[in-house]
Amino acid sequence: MNTNRFKGTGVAIVTPFDEKGKVDYKSLDKVVKHVNKYVDYIVVLGTTGENPVLSSDEKLKVIQAVVKFNNAKVPVVAGIGGYDTASVVESLKKYSVKGVDAVLSVTPYYNKPNQRGLYEHFKQVSKHSSLPVIMYNVPGRTGVNMLPETTLKLASDFKNLIAVKEASGNVEQIMSIIKNKPRNFLVISGDDALTLPLIASGADGVISVTANILPEKVSQMVSYAFDNKYEKARKIHYDIIDLTGMLFKEGSPGGIKAALASKKLCKNILRLPLVPVSDSLYNTISKEVNGLLSVKK
Repeated sequence: MNTNRFKGTGVAIVTPFDEKGKVDYKSLDKVVKHVNKYVDYIVVLGTTGENPVLSSDEKLKVIQAVVKFNNAKVPVVAGIGGYDTASVVESLKKYSVKGVDAVLSVTPYYNKPNQRGLYEHFKQVSKHSSLPVIMYNVPGRTGVNMLPETTLKLASDFKNLIAVKEASGNVEQIMSIIKNKPRNFLVISGDDALTLPLIASGADGVISVTANILPEKVSQMVSYAFDNKYEKARKIHYDIIDLTGMLFKEGSPGGIKAALASKKLCKNILRLPLVPVSDSLYNTISKEVNGLLSVKK
């Protein structure tokens, strides 16, 4: 299976809302067109897309809208996961629509399965997915860490499990996967701040939050790193690292929605239980974004 389409820079896009709390499709169109000029692929309905607070019908409409707005410019990955394996299987049937190129599926959260449970869960995801699957390990959100030996066994046993988005923050764990993975299996950074060091260690790119607002800079950094132009890659890494920290300071996607709102790409509105960042952080993010976007290439 050709996995090259998912190397490089992916962006986990936000789901914009309007003042009435409805999905703002006009702003979604703006965000998609803002990023797809630069990134290698788009991830819709990931963590950044506030997946858990969207209804089943909204999820389908958002995926279809992103496919339409993207107009086949770059591949589209849809976030389809959950804590009930049977429900995830049903969702795979519903949301694997025309124009979606792969699935991002998070480890089950809240009920905290052990490693055997994680294996059996992704075995069913593999069996029932008509699309390639990127597994998503983010223990800080799910409460369970998928260990390297589980990831590697899944990668070896099921060919349509093509990658893992690793957001454990454990560099040693991620390097263990990189060292021992099958040749065509991708290891993708799930932490913006770790993208450069992970690519230097052999990772295949990033699914980025920061790229919502700085798609060109993030994509250029990744490209430089792939080309072994590390001095140039480090320059961008350190240019944007302060903003990356700000985006997560009061939780994501609150930070990135503040950044996008500051440039009028979407409104600074989230759905409960998430709330916008504080005014002081909003102002700091806005100032940092303006400074970064004013710098000449």
